[in-house]
Amino acid sequence: MAIIKTVLGKTPKFGKDCYLSENSAIIGDVTMGDNCSVWFSAVIRGDVNSITIGNNTNIQDCSCIHATYKTGPTKIGNDVSIGHNVTVHACTIKDGALIGMGATLLDGCVVGKGAIVAAGALVLKGTEINDYEIWGGVPAKFIKKTKEGQAESFAEHYKMYKTWYNE
Repeated sequence: MAIIKTVLGKTPKFGKDCYLSENSAIIGDVTMGDNCSVWFSAVIRGDVNSITIGNNTNIQDCSCIHATYKTGPTKIGNDVSIGHNVTVHACTIKDGALIGMGATLLDGCVVGKGAIVAAGALVLKGTEINDYEIWGGVPAKFIKKTKEGQAESFAEHYKMYKTWYNE
C-alpha cells in the first residue's frame, strides 16, 4: 500500500479509480482527480504548500512533486504525463502536457496546454512555455511547435497500464 501521510492536519484527497503503487508516497496538502496513477517510488509532498493534480494524470516512477513554502503551490492539469525521474517544483503544468524523463521544472515556470518538455530538460525559474510547444536542453529553449493531441496521447496509455495493476 502507498504511504499516505497527514502533515499539519492536511491529508491527501483522491478522486475515483486512482492507482497508487505500493512504495509511492503522497503527503500533506495534495488533491488528486479521478483516474490518476502514481507509480513506483514517486513522491508527491504537499507539506509546505498545496499540490493539485487533475483527472487522468500519471506521475511515473521515481518522480518528485513538491512546492515552495508560502509562495509556490504546484498545479498539474488533466491528462498530464510526468515521465520517470522528473522533478516538478512549485510550478504549473496545464492540461495535456508531457514532461519527458529526467526533466526538471523549477519554481514559477508554466508549461502550456499540450506542450512537451523533452527528456533531461531543465526549465528555469519563471519560464513560460506556450501551448503546443516543444522545449528541450539545459537550460530549456523552444525547439518547435507540436501537433495538437501529440502530448495528450501519452496519458491515455497510462490509463490502460494502471488497469493491469488493479487486477
